[in-house]
Parts: sequence; C-alpha cells; structure tokens
Amino acid sequence: MSDTRRRVKVYTLNEDRQWDDRGTGHVSSTFVERLKGISLLVRAESDGSLLLESKISPNTAYQKQQDTLIVWSEAENYDLALSFQEKAGCDEIWEKICQVQGKDPALEITQDPIDESEEERFEEMPETSHLVELPPCELARLEEIADLVTSVLSSPIRREKLALALMSEGYMKKLLQLFQVCEDLDNREGLHHLYEIVRGVLFLNKAALFEVMFSDDCIMDVVGCLEYDPALVQPKRHREFLTKTAKFKEVIPITDSELRQKIHQTYRVQYIQDIILPTPSVFEENFLSTLTSFIFFNKVEIVSMLQEDEKFLTEVFAQLTDEATEDGKRRELVNFFKEFCAFSQTLQPQNRDAFFKTLANLGILPALEIVMGMDDLQVRAAATDIFSYLVEFSPSMVREFVMQEPQQTDDDVLLINVVIKQMICDSDPELGGAVQLMGLLRTLIDPENMLTPTNKTEKTEFLSFFYKYCMQVLTAPLLANTVDEKKSKALQEGSTKINPVCPDNFQTAQLLALILELLTFCVEHHTYHIKTYIMNKDLLRRILVLMNSKHTFLALCALRFMRRIIGQKDEYYNRYIIKGNLFEPVINTLLDNGTRYNLLNSAIIELFEFIKVEDVKSLIAHIIDNYYKALESIEYVQTFKGLKGRYEQEKDRQTLRLNRSVNLRSVLNAIRYRRDARTLDEDEEMWFHEDEDDDEGEAVEKSRPEEEFPESYGKYMEAKKVKESDDKENFPKQTPTGSFKFTFSHSAGAANGANAKSDAKKPHLPTAMVGLVDYPDDEDEEEEDEEQSPRKRPRLGS
Repeated sequence: MSDTRRRVKVYTLNEDRQWDDRGTGHVSSTFVERLKGISLLVRAESDGSLLLESKISPNTAYQKQQDTLIVWSEAENYDLALSFQEKAGCDEIWEKICQVQGKDPALEITQDPIDESEEERFEEMPETSHLVELPPCELARLEEIADLVTSVLSSPIRREKLALALMSEGYMKKLLQLFQVCEDLDNREGLHHLYEIVRGVLFLNKAALFEVMFSDDCIMDVVGCLEYDPALVQPKRHREFLTKTAKFKEVIPITDSELRQKIHQTYRVQYIQDIILPTPSVFEENFLSTLTSFIFFNKVEIVSMLQEDEKFLTEVFAQLTDEATEDGKRRELVNFFKEFCAFSQTLQPQNRDAFFKTLANLGILPALEIVMGMDDLQVRAAATDIFSYLVEFSPSMVREFVMQEPQQTDDDVLLINVVIKQMICDSDPELGGAVQLMGLLRTLIDPENMLTPTNKTEKTEFLSFFYKYCMQVLTAPLLANTVDEKKSKALQEGSTKINPVCPDNFQTAQLLALILELLTFCVEHHTYHIKTYIMNKDLLRRILVLMNSKHTFLALCALRFMRRIIGQKDEYYNRYIIKGNLFEPVINTLLDNGTRYNLLNSAIIELFEFIKVEDVKSLIAHIIDNYYKALESIEYVQTFKGLKGRYEQEKDRQTLRLNRSVNLRSVLNAIRYRRDARTLDEDEEMWFHEDEDDDEGEAVEKSRPEEEFPESYGKYMEAKKVKESDDKENFPKQTPTGSFKFTFSHSAGAANGANAKSDAKKPHLPTAMVGLVDYPDDEDEEEEDEEQSPRKRPRLGS
C-alpha cells in the first residue's frame, strides 16, 4: 500500500496564468549530488518516472496555502505548486523546506511578505524598469551607493532588483577595486562607505553574489572593507590574521587544487560570519541564512571529496600510528581528524553512516587507543573529541572493538581502560575533560542502546567484559582514597572525630563524585553484575566512608548511592546492609548535622521515609533494634516514630500469627485424641500399641510375614493411614534457649509417658526415622523411647 501522506499532484503555471496538471506521484526530500543541495523529488505514481526535481533554494519564497498546497517560483515566470492528498504530508515537506531555509514552520511563507501595493506597482512596471539604476562606480558616488544599498534592505522586491543590478556588468568587482584605491589614498570616508556597502550586500542574502565576493580574487578585499567599521577608532587587522597568523597546514599534501581552494574559502567565509560580522539582531537573523547555507554545503563537499580519496586517508592513518612520527606532526594529524569529524556532522544521516564506516575500516579505533594514551595534552583532548563523535555515532561499534581486545593485549592498554585512566588523571581543576569522558562511558555501558537486533547477546557479553576487565580500574581511586574499617578504628584512637577520606581536596572530591555517579547508574541498570561486585568488594562500606568528607556534595553522592541500592528493594542488598551495620555512618552523619536544616539532613530523612513508606520490614526491624535510642529524640519529623509504629505493628502481627498457630495445634491434637463413642476393648488397644512398636522396629526387621498380623488386617491399614497423616501435622516446638526441636506425638515414649525410664548407659542405636535437625537433646529422648519399646529389645539383642 502506497504512502498516501506523500501523494501529490504537480502543477505548473502556464503563459495564460493557468495551472497545468503535470501528473500524480509521491514526493520526497533528499540530498541530490548533482544539484549540491536538499531537493524535492516527485516520482510518477504510474511508472516511477521523475516528474519534478527542484532544489530547495535558501532564498526562494515558498508559501503554504489551504493546509495542503505549497507554491513557489523556480525562475522568472515559472511557478510551481504541489497539491497534497493529506495535510500530514504537506506539513512534513513544509517543515523540511523551513529547516533548510532556517525558518519557523509556523509561518505560512518563508520569505518576508510583499506589500500588496508594491507588488502591484512592480507588476505594472515595464520590463526595462525591473533593474535598479545604480550610480556610476566612482569614488565620488560611494556615499550615494551606500545609501541605496541600505535603503533597499526593508523591501524584498527592491532587494531582488538590487541584487540583479550588482551582478550585471561586473559591478561588484568594480566596487572592490575602488577599495584598493581608497586604501592607497587613505580615504577613510570612502572606506567607511565601502564597509556599509559590503555589509549591506551580504544582507541581500543572494548566493550568486556570494560566489563572486568569496572567489579567490575578491574575498580578501571583502575582508578588507569589513575592517573599516565607522564605529571603530582604529580598523581591525583581519587580513593580517588570515594571511600570516592563520597558516594552512597540509598534514598530507593535497593534490586536488579544487579541494584546497574549497578548504581555504570555507575557512575564510566562516571567519567572516563568526568573527567579522556583528551578531545579527532579531530583525537581521534571516538576512544571513544563505551565508550559513553556503558554508554548510562547502563542508559537505569537502568531506565527500576527502572521503573518496582513500589514498589520502590511508596515508594519514599510517603516519598517525607510526611511532617514528614526530609529536608536532602527530598533533597536526589528530587536529585534522577532529576537524574532519566536525565537518561530517553536516552530512545527511545515510552519508554520515558511510563516512564513519570508512573511518572504522581504516582503523580509527586502534589509532585512538594509541593517541589517547600519549602525554601531549592537546593530542589527548583532540582524540577525546574524535572518540565522542564515534561513540555518539555507534556505541555498538566501539563495544565490539573493545571486546576483541583482551585476546590481543593487556588490561592496562584496553581502550576503555585508557579512557578511564584519562578521566582519573584529568589535570583540569574543574575536570572538564573527565566530565566529558564520564558521559561517554555512561553511553557505552547503558543497556538501553545495547538492544540491537543484529546482536542479541551484546548486553550480556559486554557487561561481563566490563566488570571483568574495567570495573576495578574505575573504582581504584575510590578504594585508594578511603580507609578500611580496621585502619579507621586505629586512626580513631585519640581523636574525637576522624576523617578517613584522604586526600580530601576539592579536585579529588569532584573525581570521586563522578565515579559515584557512574556507579549509581550501574546499580539502577546493571542489577546482577553490580550486585555481585558490591557484595564481593564490600563496596558500600567503603563508599559510606565518604559521608565523613568535608565536601557535602561528595557525602550526598555516597548517600545517593546507598539510596539507589535500597530503592531496588532487593533482600540480598538488605541482608548485606544489615549484616554490615551500614546504617551506622548515615545515622552518625545525621546526628553530627544536628538541627541544621539543609540538603544533607533532608536527603537522609528521605532515605528513612522511603523505608517507612515502602514498609521494608527487615530494614525497619534492624533500624529500631539497633538505633532507635539514638533516633527517638528527633521529633521535628515523624519519620522515626513512624518506623517505630511499623515495627510494633509487625510484632503484633507475628504474635497473633503465633497464637493462631498454637490454637490450631491444640485443636488438631484434640481431634486426634478424641475417643469414639464405642470404647475399644483391651485386645484392640494392645494391638494398636504393638503396631506402633512395629513401625519403630522397621530399621532392624524390614519385613514380616502376613500371618503374624491379626485377622482384621484392613482395620490396621486404615489406622496406619490416619497415624501417618497425623505425623505431617506436627509443629516444631521452641525450646527455652530459642532453638527449635522437632518432636513426634505418636512415639512410644509419649504413649507410655508415665512408665518411661532413663538409662544413660544404654548405647544410642540407629532408627529408621532421621530428624530434620540433629540436636544433642534428641539423643536422650530417643534412648528413652528405645528402652520403653517392649518389642525392640529382644529383636536388637537377637
């Protein structure tokens, strides 16, 4: 089924001012190499032939009408229109047009609206009057020319006419020649007029004029004119900077003269836009849209030309990784690649994919691994920028590369470990580079971008790799700057309050905060791997040492880490916290903070409030049992009284459950021993006792002939089933010491209770039934049972 949103009819305006239907098709917007720009393409619905190929020009006035119609003029007396089947398709293409021209899609027309009366006058004018009549290009007329250029900027029609006039008969080149004359004569007034003229011509926003002004012959004169701003006492020296200070360095000789010229031109035009021209006002923003597009498409062309020259790129990579390459040369090569990658951001998505795949095939990642480990700060900074482009483009590509490394190299020189070490060793006091690298690491270990359809096991494999080879490198500064518990106690002797964070300077605190931020991210997204690592390394205990830091932001980071762990509501974590008494440093910090109402106080109380609201029973019991005496004096919040209330409610519930259990056992016992209305005779009663003895003697005598049983064999089997079901209903009884013992009410000892005799000298003999828990107390009971069984002693003695 075809996409009806993009279904359009193409119309052209004929000589009789009537719209002709050129056919029905589907429209798309894409980059066309031949036209050097984003273009509208319409392919026929019937046979796929091309009905329309129109480049979206930055200075063409496009107009949206009636929600489904886009109208524009390609050239003089050649108007086009696209009539969409659906409004959604019209909006989509309109947004693309506005994106290219730098306009707001909310507008109905992309260029300034034309005054109706002015348009009528323009249409009534004869053909000969379409051009503005410019004064002769002479020194004496420069003021008149400057006034004319400045006056037309408010009118779209007059701007169009002036642009046509300036392009005719080489007028623009003649003006720039006058600049050289004025400068030779030191004619400041004339130079000030030329500044106004050139600035106004740039604001005409016409690509054809830019082609003339930015050519090799003219561009330095344009820069020269812009040096003489009337508002300045002394002119700027932009030309001196461009010709002497800003040297063009060819890291590898560029043989293509067109490419070299394009690079020079792009740099200079970018300089004009960014440095020379003042920041445009709100009313002038659209005046330079064509200048922006000119730079944009130049960059696209440069990247395409360099990418196609495989010999050039291969040579660059070879020299970049060659150990014999001088440091200065290597710095230039890395800076070249940085600019190269920056230019690639102007490419369309599909072209950008091809660009980075070319770099990957040529070995950009192994080269970065070498360069990022170098001592030169400038080289490392540029390499980090390149690495960020690659991670942003394809985290999976980077992960695939690093997972193949352990087979070839040491842990110390793995790419991710190189990145981590560079983050740790950042010399910037504000850790600007470390922050950037931490963001890249976060992207690489984020499971959200690991769910690629081509590699289902990427998440499992990469996280296993990361925790095996890289996690110890990341946490090394954390462990190195915190003291373990034993050392902490040793330091505490003779001191009221110790600070086991060493060193506790601002830069170290910032670094540890970054590492904690990354570890907190891991707790939330790497449930299994990080849990195992925390348990094995007792990591939370070491992190909570940072609660003693004099830097509150670091203490908050440590607290946030613990809060994220508790937020998982995982009983493994809870048991780990309870076993290690890990609430102690948090509560000490709360008490040390006193009554100060600050962020640290609020964050700690929120931690306990979460435990209360979520009713984490194991943690509530631990907190109340161990710390309530220290916390009960805090009354400015109800959090701790609430925890106490939860604790008591749970104890009441447990007591109630225990009572119900005891009552149920009593009822079951009563049912089991309730007598039938018919009293058993003595023979039957003795028969039942004998059967119980038989059960206990099965370990010695495994089988008996059926002839030895009484005649009522069926009754015996029924009684046995009842007895076995009763065994399953026994409950463990708690001893005075708090331990549990399992006892059996149907034992011979219980049946003959009054006649039981103890004989400590009797050896403990094996029985068929083994208890769930072997307690020393059970041995005596078992010996008593064995003594009281009249049938056992003869059998075991035989």
